[in-house]
Amino acid sequence: MPQSPPAQCPPAPPEEQAGPSRVPPPRKRKRQVPKEEVCRLCWRADCDPEVVGQLCRQKGLCVHENCLYHATRLGQKGADEEGFYGFLFPDIRQELKRVAQKRCCICRLRGASVACRRRRCRRIFHFPCGSERGCVSQFFGEFKSFCWKHRPVQRVRAVQQDETPCLICQEVVAGRPCYDTLVCPACASAWFHRRCIQGQALRSALHYFRCPLCQDVPTFQAEMFRLGIKIPDRDAAWEEDGAFADHYQRHSSCDASQCLCPVGREQAEVNGPWRLLLCGSCASRGTHQLCSGIGEDADSWECGDCSGTGTAPPTQGPSHSTPGPGTSAEEEEARILAGHPGTQLPSQPLSQKPAEPH
Repeated sequence: MPQSPPAQCPPAPPEEQAGPSRVPPPRKRKRQVPKEEVCRLCWRADCDPEVVGQLCRQKGLCVHENCLYHATRLGQKGADEEGFYGFLFPDIRQELKRVAQKRCCICRLRGASVACRRRRCRRIFHFPCGSERGCVSQFFGEFKSFCWKHRPVQRVRAVQQDETPCLICQEVVAGRPCYDTLVCPACASAWFHRRCIQGQALRSALHYFRCPLCQDVPTFQAEMFRLGIKIPDRDAAWEEDGAFADHYQRHSSCDASQCLCPVGREQAEVNGPWRLLLCGSCASRGTHQLCSGIGEDADSWECGDCSGTGTAPPTQGPSHSTPGPGTSAEEEEARILAGHPGTQLPSQPLSQKPAEPH
């Protein structure tokens, strides 16, 4: 019988015949978020601060503000300045151990700390997961949370005409009240998105938050609290951190085309040639009495932009405006000194008054 030739291995592909073996390219790694930036309760690092609040970091802990407030078994046992908003660090660590094996009913991951407060409901979830799924967490009283099936709803008889826009963003809202679309219970005419009215509540705070249309406060705030809108008890955003501090600053320099004061434009005295007068109409320009040839008995002055507009308030003494543009600084100084023979130029620093002539 003819014998079959011995079996041979198939020829190696060209890339294996010569040269070193080809190594597959390394996989691209996802951006690793540092542990100190991940909330230990919800395990999120990319959440909207308007949803989860501030990220608190201290003593090796990192948690979102709203995750703390709505952790069902976590209580505020300290003063406001202790721990995080009164939640003590040992209590937070104990809560982290308790929820370590509890799975969120929405994302199925561990660490769920928020429980629905409806009787016999066993749903638990992470705070941001609940917000995305339509759960409601209230920011008053016992800080209760409710799942999407047991959340409070609006029962307002409100009729829309055609497509109603949100009063805040002007985008179209849903045709009836729902989780993402709310309506003012007082006027039943103001419609807005949940995210829009939540942003306004955070900026306006408790003392300024009201219906954007009818301006109702008590009924509107009570309904928004019930529906899970967070209304912080603090100053409005426009009153914090000196947002309008520059509005309270008084103009304090001479704006004459050529200031004659050798000490500088910032020199301001109560009386004498370096008395600083502000424009009686706009108050945004000033001049020294001597720099604009203003008499000692003048009570007001108007800048060149406001002169002749009739906007300056009436005064008892004479009023003066800026000298004509054709007058040179030397001629003006000679004219003023000729009319005020007792005038002396200051030689002292800004903090001192010039010596009175004998």
